[in-house]
Amino acid sequence: MSLMGYSYYSTYGIVAYLTTVTISIAALYILFTGDGTQFNPGAFLEQTSPYAFALVGVGLNIGLSVIGAGWGIWVTGSSILGGGVRAPRIRTKNLISIIFCEVVGIYGVIGSIVFSAKLGSSPTQATLYTTANYYTGFSLFWGGLTMGCCNLLCGVAVGISGSNAALADAADPALFVKILVIEVFSSILGLFGLIVGLLVSGKAAEFAVSHIIPWFGIMMGLR
Repeated sequence: MSLMGYSYYSTYGIVAYLTTVTISIAALYILFTGDGTQFNPGAFLEQTSPYAFALVGVGLNIGLSVIGAGWGIWVTGSSILGGGVRAPRIRTKNLISIIFCEVVGIYGVIGSIVFSAKLGSSPTQATLYTTANYYTGFSLFWGGLTMGCCNLLCGVAVGISGSNAALADAADPALFVKILVIEVFSSILGLFGLIVGLLVSGKAAEFAVSHIIPWFGIMMGLR
């Protein structure tokens, strides 16, 4: 067992080491060849469409949430089926663990619906790159990423605690309620992510067409 663990961690260590060395060599090459300005995160953030950030945030939100829910259902469901062979009585009441895992995906769906409501209008290229649209794009991106990561970890936590609850219930029915309390607290993590994501994107306005600089569209030949 120790040899397997050593091999597992050594493989990840080698991958991390090679990745760090490769990135360092590339960064030093760009720096010493006088092309350091090519690495410009600010230009990337300014030139990327705010719509792209918003849509990526919505996708990460629902995607990570569904992954967390599916992972939790997979772990919990396998334990319920395995423990149900020995103690068939656990199959019904332990379905509450599956419901907790499914709620994680529902959190992501709720957040994505709220975020997508801000993508109603379709501004032109001339009026897309405004301060308000940048704020909306970045808010939806980081809100979706935060909510998705919280739901992913919530699904993992609920899945592990639900799996242990099923196995413990099969061994001793008196342990089910005690472990269920831990599972309830695990499911609250996703609610925290939902609240934080809604707070981050709460002040973001809907993407709108700005008429403050109409001359820009004329200069770009878009009007």
